[in-house]
Amino acid sequence: MKTTITDVFFDLDHTLWDFDKNSEMAFNRIFKSRFPEIKIQDFITHYVPINQECWKLYQNDKITHIELRYNRLKFSFDALNIEISDEDINDIANDYIDFLTDNNHLFDGAIEVLEYLKPKYKLHIITNGFANVQDKKINNAALSGYFNTITNSELAGVKKPNSIIFDYALKAAKTSKTNSIMIGDCLDADVNGALNAGLDAIFFNEKKIQAPENIKQINHLLELKKYL
Repeated sequence: MKTTITDVFFDLDHTLWDFDKNSEMAFNRIFKSRFPEIKIQDFITHYVPINQECWKLYQNDKITHIELRYNRLKFSFDALNIEISDEDINDIANDYIDFLTDNNHLFDGAIEVLEYLKPKYKLHIITNGFANVQDKKINNAALSGYFNTITNSELAGVKKPNSIIFDYALKAAKTSKTNSIMIGDCLDADVNGALNAGLDAIFFNEKKIQAPENIKQINHLLELKKYL
């Protein structure tokens, strides 16, 4: 590991903030009042991979923010063979965003590793999430005090893996590529995006998927202590 690292950049969702758990809690709250006949696990089984595919399209500018919010719900209900109106989809999408940030579950070891890193490095966030939603997540989960800067795709005008967002984050952090490292759960957006932009990177492989051997990776956040 390079000894020149002074700045550590984190992704937020699926890296520090447990998106899947918090998302399921938000949908459970919605369905209890709107669709009590739907089993939450049946919906989540379809929604999780559909949402991931929609986000891939969104981060590569293949669909818009509005299409992302609509498609991930419409396609999930279609997979369950449940007819739903566009009005209901819009209401669910709005409730989901409102309820999602009420939950603040983090990955195991998140606070401990931030406490470990904070005295040694300047810490930052780079996220493709929407600014108002991500700010609520960070504040509600008591994460704001750990980070010197927070860069989101709305501020940068582009999304990871576009190198421009990494350049924007580096400028905001007043640091250089050679002194920085990115940690995230997405090989394309976080790891390859950072590497192609000239930063070092560590893959948070919590799901233990197959990854290239040349990529530094961890399965638990506390394993960062081996590198930093």
